Amino acid sequence: MPSIALILIVVGCAEDPVQPLVDQFPVMPAHLPTMPYPVGNTITPAKVDLGRHLYFDQRLSSEGTIACASCHRPEKSFSDAPNQVSMGVLGARGQRNAPMIVNAGYRKVMFWDGRAGTLEEQAMGAFLNSTEMDADTIAVAALLRSDAYRSKWLDAFGDTLVSMTRAMQAIATFERTIVSANSRYDRFNRGETQALSEQERQGMQLFFSSRTMCSSCHGGNDFTDDQYHNVGLFHHYFDRGRYNVTKDPLDEGKFKTPTLRNIALSSPYMATGDSEKGLMLTLEQVVDHYNDGGTPFPNKDPRVKKLGLKDPEKAALVAFMKALTDSSVLTNPAWQKP
Repeated sequence: MPSIALILIVVGCAEDPVQPLVDQFPVMPAHLPTMPYPVGNTITPAKVDLGRHLYFDQRLSSEGTIACASCHRPEKSFSDAPNQVSMGVLGARGQRNAPMIVNAGYRKVMFWDGRAGTLEEQAMGAFLNSTEMDADTIAVAALLRSDAYRSKWLDAFGDTLVSMTRAMQAIATFERTIVSANSRYDRFNRGETQALSEQERQGMQLFFSSRTMCSSCHGGNDFTDDQYHNVGLFHHYFDRGRYNVTKDPLDEGKFKTPTLRNIALSSPYMATGDSEKGLMLTLEQVVDHYNDGGTPFPNKDPRVKKLGLKDPEKAALVAFMKALTDSSVLTNPAWQKP
């Protein structure tokens, strides 16, 4: 079993204490950094409990059919696999692949185009979006004042003042507890040398090599640089990605680098789930895309170029990415529907 230690969850960039207290919440893997949270939204057990109930409650949507968990399901590592895009109220469909929210509390920005700076903003965006939850805030406020939520709300916030901002704070607080850190790769890094096969170790060497430069974007604990890149998916981008936020032509077709943790569980791949050649359903297709150098585009990242990998090397890369799977995420009772 992995070594577990209690660490303090601090606000912003405050310094960590030398000795954390034994009653701190939540328990976090010792090899991960401290979890940041916005000023004014501390993490407490009561707020997490409220957030978990809200996360799974379809009554927050206008039709009473869509919850956060409808598109970010625990059994799919909090993604919407195998759907290319998610279905919202009245059968409306979005235009992008729903990203995983595992370890989302560590992300600097939310959504593929980075238009939200916090999990609270992301939750509110989905809550109000007409093609997602399309929430009736008056009806939701009535629900939160009802017997179904009154005691949980009081425990979480210390009063009965209901607001949509507070509801989203509770959901975001629950999401910050969804942390993956026990893949075979993690265990290998903690000294279990047999946790990875020879093929997976070969793939790891390729992944972190200057030859593939995979880790230059997919680096760090969560295998993401939290930056935006055009990786040569299309000759023309109907979804213009980061450009939609900044209006900067240099951001045309750029999307935020996703985490690779549990990537084997979240097909299809890429922001829109597809590329010039069709749906990206397998990691083998993803590796082929990068090995071929992607589709030409004026601002395609220069690191996306022909790699010349042989079939055994491509297979090793895929094997390594599959070793980033932490199946405990799928069954942790603290993250299941209450």
